[in-house]
Amino acid sequence: MRRLAVYCGSAAPADPRWIALAAEVGRGLARRGIGVVYGGGRLGLMGALAAGALGEGGEVIGVIPQALVDCELANPDCTELHIVDGMHARKLAFTGLADGFLTLPGGVGTMDELWEAVSWAQLGYHDKPVGLLNAFGFFDHLLAFNRHLIETGFIRPAHQGIIIAEHELALLLDRMAAHEPHVPITAMQVGDL
Repeated sequence: MRRLAVYCGSAAPADPRWIALAAEVGRGLARRGIGVVYGGGRLGLMGALAAGALGEGGEVIGVIPQALVDCELANPDCTELHIVDGMHARKLAFTGLADGFLTLPGGVGTMDELWEAVSWAQLGYHDKPVGLLNAFGFFDHLLAFNRHLIETGFIRPAHQGIIIAEHELALLLDRMAAHEPHVPITAMQVGDL
């Protein structure tokens, strides 16, 4: 994996461990020689992620909609900053620029990005690993909901392993590097659906 699209919040919660986590992930990716593709913002976890990676000499590619640039939220320190028309173009750029997806804690936008990466993997729009860093148990309820989707039959057996979740970055990156693509819906026979 040369680059990972990292999804995380632009908010800065009061608990400092979230900002520290994002900065450490940025440093950890840079130390492994993995470039960061992210939302291009300078605030919150996004800004900490970018600063961590840049501080270790890592590559940081920001992809940000023009509307957020106009609000002066863009990070001018990125190695590259791609300005796009909107959120759909942003997520498409993430998929084209990255070799996989890594989700850190965040809010609604982060969840949107995660679920789109999972959905596109199911459909066969990409065959890249989708990682979830469940630091401090942040995603415990989301993972329980994902298990509920599996148990009720809304996620097919072939797609049950799309989300790769770990509590530690090193373990998660190792599992993502060993990822083997599943059979997407577009390659299945009607009887398998």
